[in-house]
Amino acid sequence: MDSPPDDREPPTDAAARFEDQITRWADHYFLRTKQAVRRFGDTQVTYAIFMRRPVVFAPRIALDWLAEAAQARNTDFKVEPNFTEGQWVGAGEPLMYVTGSLEHLVDLETLLLQKLGACCVAANNAYVMCATLPKVAFMAMDARHCAGTEMADQMAYACSVGSQAAREQAGAKGFIGNATKATAPHFGNTDGMGTMPHAMIGYAGSTLRAAEMYAETFPGEPMTVLADYFGAEISDALAVCDRFPDLVSNGKLAFRLDTHGGRYMEGLDPQESYAVLERHVPLAVRRYRNEKELRYLTGTGVSAAAIFLFRERLDEAGYGKARIVCSSGFDVEKCKVMADVEAPIDVVGTGSYLPSNWSETYATADIIAYDGKPRVKLGREFLLQRPAIEPS
Repeated sequence: MDSPPDDREPPTDAAARFEDQITRWADHYFLRTKQAVRRFGDTQVTYAIFMRRPVVFAPRIALDWLAEAAQARNTDFKVEPNFTEGQWVGAGEPLMYVTGSLEHLVDLETLLLQKLGACCVAANNAYVMCATLPKVAFMAMDARHCAGTEMADQMAYACSVGSQAAREQAGAKGFIGNATKATAPHFGNTDGMGTMPHAMIGYAGSTLRAAEMYAETFPGEPMTVLADYFGAEISDALAVCDRFPDLVSNGKLAFRLDTHGGRYMEGLDPQESYAVLERHVPLAVRRYRNEKELRYLTGTGVSAAAIFLFRERLDEAGYGKARIVCSSGFDVEKCKVMADVEAPIDVVGTGSYLPSNWSETYATADIIAYDGKPRVKLGREFLLQRPAIEPS
């Protein structure tokens, strides 16, 4: 395994910056291994990369970074994905194989896995949410929950992968956009989406005045108005509809329900919540429900009862074309409950496809061959089951 003569091109400034990043962020034992390999001779290795839970394959960011690494190091890595982007992958199934120089690959492992595991879990969550509520459009509002812009880019990309898979496989509307311009291209857009936060309602002093300010600033545009700031979701929504009947009739006015979990929406309490569901979906609470499901149905915040009552009051006032946007904790489980009762939701704004159990996002890489000869640590022999690497 003698090393060949080093006739590689000298590093560029970009390559030098890349190496500096790797030196700073790679695990120290990988850097030590790299030094040993340089001393005793390089070898070709094949890594198998897998996860311990089912996921949706979302590899693009990781693969783009790996290609950048190969270019910076003036080498080639052979990548063999076992799945296409958006495909479901079972627990323990190798996502892909990566073959190349051990010297050039060994210190890339951690950073590569960081860009893969969380994306695959988030893509799976987004898929399940969209497929569960196929008639509902979603908007990604994950950026505020991310630990920096790199994570925000990864999560938006992952969301778009899961959404597209749900469109293709379940006929879902999926995610139609997101909150920030930087990640909008993942959803086929050039800009973020959204109209007004709570800060604008507080600034205006009333929900109606905030709507008027928005309409004057952005004339003719569709408008989504936050309805919960003053705890008068129904009253304030009807006042805005009375002020902008043309927007309603043209389908350009929506109301976002974001009532926090510390109170009931206007017009509701525990008894009335049950009464609302009895009118619309009488079987919903007659079946056995666990505590969390009951909270989603009849509890505080944006419950199913709140959504049904809000729709009921808009329709009674003649504003049937006003749309309802729901936010506040719409994760996979909450979406399943809303789908079960067919809550009248037009759009869900959510960042809750982000992995909630971070340990589930850990991708794992194991070398399964050295110079083409199978060799893997005890207990991981299942990774050898591939056409090019058969156990001897």
